[in-house]
Amino acid sequence: MQDAREESCVRNEVDPAAAIAPQIYRLLRQAIVTLEYLPGQRLSEQEIGARFGVSRQPVREAFIKLSEAGLVRILPQRGTFVVRISMRDVANARFVREAVEVAVATTACAVAPPEALDRLGELIALQKEAAASDDQRLFLRYDEAFHRTLAEAVECASAWPFIEDVKAQMDRVRYLSLPAASPMSLLIDQHAEIVRAIACRDAQRAGDAMRLHLREILNSLPRLARAHPELFEDDEMPAHAREAASATFGRDAAPA
Repeated sequence: MQDAREESCVRNEVDPAAAIAPQIYRLLRQAIVTLEYLPGQRLSEQEIGARFGVSRQPVREAFIKLSEAGLVRILPQRGTFVVRISMRDVANARFVREAVEVAVATTACAVAPPEALDRLGELIALQKEAAASDDQRLFLRYDEAFHRTLAEAVECASAWPFIEDVKAQMDRVRYLSLPAASPMSLLIDQHAEIVRAIACRDAQRAGDAMRLHLREILNSLPRLARAHPELFEDDEMPAHAREAASATFGRDAAPA
């Protein structure tokens, strides 16, 4: 697995020997998820083509795929715009992701090899280093590596690609929320509890720890929407998300 620190140094270059459009899609997706391109921002085919040294056709193809992923909106005669963050879409993505990752965590208690637990411990240590240096973006790259390592440890080939696809809406909130809404120390502690539970082969504890970890976003989402209204759609969290937040954080949590 490529180290997250190495990934953080990868330059936004396109390999001319490989298919261009998928590369542009990947680079633009990453730029949108990390808020380099802000919600509501207009994207120019010409400017992006110039940025990556490609023609407008692969950029146009990447826009179509980003639209299908719910990350941009293509408006005829007006242009292509980064979709604003929808609390409903984020909450729905989290709902589906919880079902998969709780299953991953509980299954890991039975099948995860020792080397996977060692790697998870290493990633927590690297997160602590990133937090100590206040490197939020590197911290989140190690966070992603943690979840990927755990998903791969259960040897379900479709688990991580599914999680990676569904969590794009959540990732934008994660980049927006650090450090004020979700302190890095809290997320590190939650990762450590997940690993301890798996090491003890306690499936109930592991599932509960993962569930709490993934519900953290529900506690911060409404506050972020109020603090950054220009980045959010004017919508509300669905009933299932409000109930999950209330059950986890108390009845005063997650107002609509």
